[in-house]
Amino acid sequence: MLSEIQKTHPNILVIGDLMIDNYLWGECNRVSPEAPVQIIKVEKETKVLGGGGNVAHNLKTLGANVEVLSVIGGCTISNELKKLFKEINLNTGYLIEQKDRVTSKKTRIISAHQQVIRYDIETDDEINSDSEEKLIELFKTILGNFELVILSDYGKGVLTYRVVQEIIKSANSKKIKVIVDPKGSDYSKYSSAYLLTPNKKEASEATGINISDKKSLKDALIYLKDSFNLNVSLITLSEDGIAILDDKFRSHPTVAREVFDVTGAGDTVIAAIGYALASKKDIDSAVVLANIAAGVVVGKIGSATASFEELIRYESLLKFSSSEDNVISLEKFVQILGGLRKSKNKIVFTNGCFDILHVGHVKYLEEAKKLGDILIVGINSDSSISRLKGKTRPINSLNDRSHIISSLKSVDYVIPFDEDTPIELITAIVPDILVKGADYKNKNVVGEEIAKELVLIDFVEGRSTSNTISKIKADDRHN
Repeated sequence: MLSEIQKTHPNILVIGDLMIDNYLWGECNRVSPEAPVQIIKVEKETKVLGGGGNVAHNLKTLGANVEVLSVIGGCTISNELKKLFKEINLNTGYLIEQKDRVTSKKTRIISAHQQVIRYDIETDDEINSDSEEKLIELFKTILGNFELVILSDYGKGVLTYRVVQEIIKSANSKKIKVIVDPKGSDYSKYSSAYLLTPNKKEASEATGINISDKKSLKDALIYLKDSFNLNVSLITLSEDGIAILDDKFRSHPTVAREVFDVTGAGDTVIAAIGYALASKKDIDSAVVLANIAAGVVVGKIGSATASFEELIRYESLLKFSSSEDNVISLEKFVQILGGLRKSKNKIVFTNGCFDILHVGHVKYLEEAKKLGDILIVGINSDSSISRLKGKTRPINSLNDRSHIISSLKSVDYVIPFDEDTPIELITAIVPDILVKGADYKNKNVVGEEIAKELVLIDFVEGRSTSNTISKIKADDRHN
């Protein structure tokens, strides 16, 4: 299903509140003498689009043709926002400026992969009538260019009752679906949308129903569908997946393997559902896609996106794919590399013979994986090892070695190579980080001038293939 949807590239319009998610990353080693609070030494700062901007970024990463319609402030934060749009090739032509507003910026301080504190700068009053008029008129002008409209409501004032109802009415007249990530407890302004995507807490507040079991969940779905004239009623259930109701009730389980941060997960869910529906898929297929996408992004820190290449790989891991699925040629890897780059994955590369796998190899690869998102291992062919280490090597064939390495949790892809060095692989991949053992200190490392960074990792002392072979030979002599 995923590879089929991947080819569609639908046209989708995102309307709603835009913001910047700002992250200050650092370490905490002491407590302030001025007050009982942690001191975070900030080491780097990153900025990404939040709110409707994150929805648009998710859609663009999936491969949709995306436009964003919103009202922003006449402020420096708005200039930062436009710069972030341009960095991911999003058009800023449909951003209406209201000079007395301040665009939202949420700053999170992160230490040891945990949020320590967050502070916000923003205007959250409703946009004025002039901005409403401009937004509605512009929407009606461009509506015909899109297969689907997503409303991303963060309660910051862009999606007023009048704006939302005009959008839904106009879109319905052209049979264009409108799906909404709602805010607040009064959903009347979303009446006649195709579907809403509240979470369980939001749905409980909007319906007045305490969702605690299957019956109350179904009752809430029925209430939402009937009260607000929805085509499909939907509630996201965090670790329990997504429940839906159209002509019948059912739920789809979650597929998250590891959860680091749920920031922006709702944006990913509505983006994935929108992408699938705009691609003419049914609601069940859309929810399956959304669950897979959410499973990928909650495994990342901060507002995140997921490419179809990541979704396909993640789905294969969920299905307990065989080790051979991750052993690929350089040519095949280059085909998927663009998608990995688009999602801003940090690519880590290392290489070796890995003749007899031992704990030193495993620890080394685990440390290498911690340096980025995708770990690629180049592995010498049998003939390459024979040239380097003599005719008695390798002990294990390339087929055995590559499958064993690819089965490790830390390894994403294994690429065999026949040359004496991996320079061809490194030149084609251009890794963010090139990893070698600490024994290469003060030595030239093949490809270090190509990779963005070289990192040397200590081996587990006394563990090597040569030592293992020597021990086996010694045991044979004693026997």
